[in-house]
Amino acid sequence: MKAVLLAAGYGTRLQRDVLEDRSGRFVHLAGVAKPLLPVGPCALISHWVRALTTAACVDCVYVVTNALYRAAFEQWAKQFSNVKILSDGTRTNEERLGAVACLQLAVKRFQIEDDVMVIGGDTLFKEDFSLTRVNERFHELQGKSEDSCLVLSYECKEEETRKYGILEVDEDLCAVCMKEKPLPTETTSRRACPCYYMLSKKSLPLLDIFLEEKKTAPIEEKDAPGIFVSWIISRTPVYVYPISGRFDVGNLPSYIDCDLYFKEKLQNTRSYMV
Repeated sequence: MKAVLLAAGYGTRLQRDVLEDRSGRFVHLAGVAKPLLPVGPCALISHWVRALTTAACVDCVYVVTNALYRAAFEQWAKQFSNVKILSDGTRTNEERLGAVACLQLAVKRFQIEDDVMVIGGDTLFKEDFSLTRVNERFHELQGKSEDSCLVLSYECKEEETRKYGILEVDEDLCAVCMKEKPLPTETTSRRACPCYYMLSKKSLPLLDIFLEEKKTAPIEEKDAPGIFVSWIISRTPVYVYPISGRFDVGNLPSYIDCDLYFKEKLQNTRSYMV
């Protein structure tokens, strides 16, 4: 299995917050890509690489960034032997390709013909999440059908449904549909779906079909990776693995909360996410 970390975003909200902050405490974050933000003892993305390496569930980690941050990611990656950096060639948020196109870029550039773990580069999970256990569940599903994919979900608050993709599932925890940012009255589900997907190698050709269908669509219709997941649910089995929650670094307050947790509350640093 291969891991693709999506890290080509520009973090516009966070950078705006940093520039507007008057405390002076966060000036060191100006111009830093979100996955490279210091979270506790290391960069946010380093938590993923360390856990993936310890769990030994992938044989290579590909990080897709942009041309603006490429040099910073290449410098960061020097500490790891199993990480390769790929730039999408863009330098501004307006030029961005979108997460699905970045995933396709990695699949084609590195000629991936394997199952793929797709991870959002600005997301970390709570301590109940285990790469080993999720990987075991994925292979269990693969044993029944090689088409099967696996995604995560956690219970969000009623008023938060409008912020996330919300999964609706059947009695076997197989996704029936995913509604993008629905009103609480538009679904009884509160299953938010973070950017962590285990895609079967048989599902990878669907990337080309999806992007061909969306080639004339505005970027908003093909940017978020959850839009692709929503699209494939009717085309291949997508199962759901429940977790308790996540850290989503979108703005300065959410970054502060995440960093504080990893500095003061994280219980098992060495086994985190393994």
